[in-house]
Amino acid sequence: MENIKLREFHQARWNEPVIMEMGTPGERGILIPQAEQAVKAAAGNVVSVLGSIKRKHQPALPEVNQALVNRHYIRLSQENLGADNALGISQGTCTLKYSPKVQEHMVRHPGLAGVHPLQAEESMQGILKMYYETEQIMKEIGGMDRISFLPASGGHAIYSNAQIISAYHKANGNTHKNEIITTLHSHPVDAAATAILGYRVITLLPDEKTGLPCLEEFKAALSDKTAGIFITNPEDTGIYNSQIDQFTQAAHDVGAICAYDQANANALLGIARAREAGFDLMHFNLHKSFSSPHGGGGPGCGALGCAAELAPFLPKPTVEFDGSKYWLDYDRDQSIGHVKAYLGNFPVVARAYMWCMSLGAEGLKQVAITSVLNNQYMTQEILEKVPGVSLHYAEEGVRRMEQTRLSFDKLAEQTGGLGVDAVNARIVDYGISELWQSHHPYTVPEPFTPEPCDSYNKDDMDYFVQVLKAVATDCIEHPEVVATAPNKASRHLPNHVMGEDFKVIATTWRQYTRRFR
Repeated sequence: MENIKLREFHQARWNEPVIMEMGTPGERGILIPQAEQAVKAAAGNVVSVLGSIKRKHQPALPEVNQALVNRHYIRLSQENLGADNALGISQGTCTLKYSPKVQEHMVRHPGLAGVHPLQAEESMQGILKMYYETEQIMKEIGGMDRISFLPASGGHAIYSNAQIISAYHKANGNTHKNEIITTLHSHPVDAAATAILGYRVITLLPDEKTGLPCLEEFKAALSDKTAGIFITNPEDTGIYNSQIDQFTQAAHDVGAICAYDQANANALLGIARAREAGFDLMHFNLHKSFSSPHGGGGPGCGALGCAAELAPFLPKPTVEFDGSKYWLDYDRDQSIGHVKAYLGNFPVVARAYMWCMSLGAEGLKQVAITSVLNNQYMTQEILEKVPGVSLHYAEEGVRRMEQTRLSFDKLAEQTGGLGVDAVNARIVDYGISELWQSHHPYTVPEPFTPEPCDSYNKDDMDYFVQVLKAVATDCIEHPEVVATAPNKASRHLPNHVMGEDFKVIATTWRQYTRRFR
């Protein structure tokens, strides 16, 4: 690895205006053909039936030609660091694996992309078959009896699971059950989604040596009021709780439902199943573990799985098969209802289907083995070769799975404060996207959580470690260079305001014009 040469990198900077500020009145990128007379006669006066939903004014859309649009978005892509032009190892818990391009072509096929959600079931049997067969695959991987692909994300699936727990207890007269137990290193949405439904959330703190919740403290928190538990495993530290079956058994003893947040499933595919660990509910993130790109809020799909006794409460519709045809079941009296329009995010389900079918059972198992092996190797390389790095929760016998939460605390101490934020600013100068740090609160100081998953080879990991080594060395030997970083990015000294002050953030053009124009 010592002979690895760092690549010369300098990002494009176009100072490109947003698309809403571009174009010339009257300019067109495409001329839409007029409807034929026979079509007009059959359709009638379509505008008249729009009624109150018709716009009062034409939308103020930019008028641009095709060449300009193409240049604009190509330039924007050059100012991004994504999975197609940079290593995604930096983004722990996101599982930025490679998404085979054949899948991208397939989900754009007119037979998939052109299906209208309101067309007759008889005319989309292939689509429904793909849903049904993907459910059978996910049932096998998770050990569950039913799977719903309607939730639009992992957080949405967790909220839907919380709704199912609430509906189940209500149906059984358990109105006294108003508490949920989770852990500090589980995804924060496990606490947030349940709190939204009015549950009192009890959060277990990690043991200082192992980073895991204490079983005895968990048992002490359980009571007749416990409606359910929501646990991420492996937790976001990458540590797997080997006592998890004892946690679920204790929860079942007080009549609680056990929900498994398995968004980080890459290390467990074909190795361990939620049902065997004692869970009644779970979810996979198809947009992470099953190869759809992690889209930062979308496109996503939280595949929600449940045991048979909870199946009546699943969102509707479910996809059923009677032996000859596939159909949608909307007639579900105990269902928590609609959580997403129509059939949810079908392209993500289609990608997961293709990915699983191309790998097969043994291939999926190899994904898990490779993910753990990659992480074990890369973690050891970082600890041995990158100055200023330490590993917390390093009790003997505690091993990480698909990711590792490391710390630049020693680097910050040695350099007088140049920790993970400084590394993140400088790492971009080497063409690597910023390190994902940690959910709040930071139980590990100066945290960073790389995840090599199954998509990266030894050369990729060695290069990543070499970049970290160079950046940490910069912090020690050339702090003046780090102080102005990133120096080779499209923007210098970015102002990280997300989550701090939403008054200076505009997510839509209308919001921008109202706030800053």
